[in-house]
Amino acid sequence: MTLVERFLNYTGFDTQSSETTGVTPSTPGQMVFARYLKKELEDLGLEEITLDEHAYLFATLPANTDKPVPTVGFIAHLDTSPDMSGKEVSPRIVTDYDGSDIVLCADEHIVLSPAQFPELLAHKGEDIIVTDGKTLLGADDKAGIAEIIAAVAYLKEHPEIKHGKIRIGFNPDEEIGEGAHRFDVKAFGCDWAYTMDGGEAGELEYENFNAAAATLTFKGRNVHPGYAKNKLINSLRVANRFCALLPDHETPEHTDGYEGFYHLTSFNGDVEETRVTYIIRDHDRNRFEQRKQRLQRLADLINAEYEPGTVTLELRDQYYNMRAQIEPVMHIIDIATEAMKQAGVTPSVQPIRGGTDGAQLSFKGLPCPNIFAGGLNFHGRYEFVPVQNMEKAMHVIVKIAEIVAKNA
Repeated sequence: MTLVERFLNYTGFDTQSSETTGVTPSTPGQMVFARYLKKELEDLGLEEITLDEHAYLFATLPANTDKPVPTVGFIAHLDTSPDMSGKEVSPRIVTDYDGSDIVLCADEHIVLSPAQFPELLAHKGEDIIVTDGKTLLGADDKAGIAEIIAAVAYLKEHPEIKHGKIRIGFNPDEEIGEGAHRFDVKAFGCDWAYTMDGGEAGELEYENFNAAAATLTFKGRNVHPGYAKNKLINSLRVANRFCALLPDHETPEHTDGYEGFYHLTSFNGDVEETRVTYIIRDHDRNRFEQRKQRLQRLADLINAEYEPGTVTLELRDQYYNMRAQIEPVMHIIDIATEAMKQAGVTPSVQPIRGGTDGAQLSFKGLPCPNIFAGGLNFHGRYEFVPVQNMEKAMHVIVKIAEIVAKNA
């Protein structure tokens, strides 16, 4: 089975995660997919294959050299984003892309255009896998899974490439920030690892956001509107006032690079009660803490303006910037950089404007920077992945294994 065939096959599994179920995996489709992959790894002849009740799938490609070589892991996640459906995905390949608009769904006038997505033009002449505009594609992170398995299959087919023990890890629920929670680092047994969960070819990341989630509940007082003067408190209006107090331009659509933000993710309610959720992101830990403190100050202000208990704030840290964990072992970045060069890829070291399981795993004792998987426009109907990006990612994995063995 080719790399592309693997990926197209994997998109057929509905693995959208959910923040509401309270179980791991958060959705049953992830376990269905994990069981399928377990069988595929068995058929490839891998060893030490384990799948636990929470859909954490580990496997080993044994070393084919007698000299001591560090054990390196490659990790990808099973789930797709809750932001858009990943059910009944209908992918197609646009061969030899010519730089024009790609009509995803003519009936609904859904078009993937370089006018809105200029990154398309970097892939003229390549073969691009797209959706039909009704679902996301799932390259995040099924492209990563396909690349890892294809690389392992390639190493088995080419025993002349010497390598140490390679560990594979596929886990659930990365998209809801819980992928590393039950990841058994000791059982995984690696000196270090890489998540294959980045975007454009060449991306190599060891800095990520510090991240928190905020839930605000606004309590109102419902009174007949004809007789409401000095009595009614409309929770919807109070929630709107709170949101307006946050900086206008510290939002995802106005920031890039190392700039942090507040991102309003839901707003639901009525006069009596309104529930609002935010995510808070910043690369700098001090600014991250200041952002959380600002939310608390604004909640205190609202309660002082109306009455105590009008708004309650729940804050939950999700993950932290892995940079401090990676800097003492920068040789693993050097290895990945050299592997990209040998695979014909120009390395682009940059901060992640998001998070990966690798961030949490790094704090659990497994240094784990992030390497590109090749997809773009994740989490929506305009997601796409160039076939050539996936092929490059696969060869980077192979080169890492080879370089680690040579350097041992």
